[in-house]
Amino acid sequence: MFRTGLPAAFAAAGLLLFALPGSVGSAAAASAPLPNLMAAVGDSITRAYDVDASCVLSDCPEESWSTGIAPAVDSEYQRILAANSAISGKEVNDASSGAKMVDLDDQVRAAASQGVQYLTVEMGANDLCVSSVSDMTPTSAFESEFRTALTDFTTADPSAHIFVASIPNIYQLWQVEESNATAEAEWNILGICPDMLSSSANGAQRAQIVAQEHADNQALATVCAEFSQCKFDNDAVYNVAFTTSDVSNVDYFHPSLAGQALLAATAWSAGYWPGTK
Repeated sequence: MFRTGLPAAFAAAGLLLFALPGSVGSAAAASAPLPNLMAAVGDSITRAYDVDASCVLSDCPEESWSTGIAPAVDSEYQRILAANSAISGKEVNDASSGAKMVDLDDQVRAAASQGVQYLTVEMGANDLCVSSVSDMTPTSAFESEFRTALTDFTTADPSAHIFVASIPNIYQLWQVEESNATAEAEWNILGICPDMLSSSANGAQRAQIVAQEHADNQALATVCAEFSQCKFDNDAVYNVAFTTSDVSNVDYFHPSLAGQALLAATAWSAGYWPGTK
């Protein structure tokens, strides 16, 4: 069951967990031709890390929300393939588990060198999930790194279109499993997102992370809107309310197979071609 109330620290800060402002990008990005080649960049979410018992502490990119081929996910790639057979077998996952925004430039340069026509971006959770709140990437640096990456990508691959997903609501992910003793043990043993999930984390620290995520998602929206071929999801992924079935039963934090499918459906609805499937 989800909690509907906010801790006092959150209420005092005036923070709303499910209503972040966002931008859908420029009007020129409202439509795009179906691509014949696509790539995904990002972190462990896009690599489908720990998605289920077959991927314990490892990646299963075939189950990725973006470029996966597992039927149960119905990824962006699979949805494009259903409408455009020319993309068959032409999907590349350039994401890397553990990546932060500072790593995005190398990833998009790789994608540009592959000549992709469509790029999905899901990055930012690892800039928030650190050992302590003082180690979070400053939003100014986060925004600058994102702008550099999009500039370099669009310069190298100017006709490609970009879809930028917001960072999932990591506070809500904590809420889903925080009463689960097994989950808490896994978080502490594996050191997963310690500033949010550690048993030593407190409400004030979590409120600071929520505020930082709000700012980072706004930075994604702001920078994406500067590029005519970029479309932001208007916080659609952030606003996803995960349930226990959507969360990995390996580490109780990453999306499960059902969670990857939910991300795929959410991104597709917020993207360029929602009416094609």
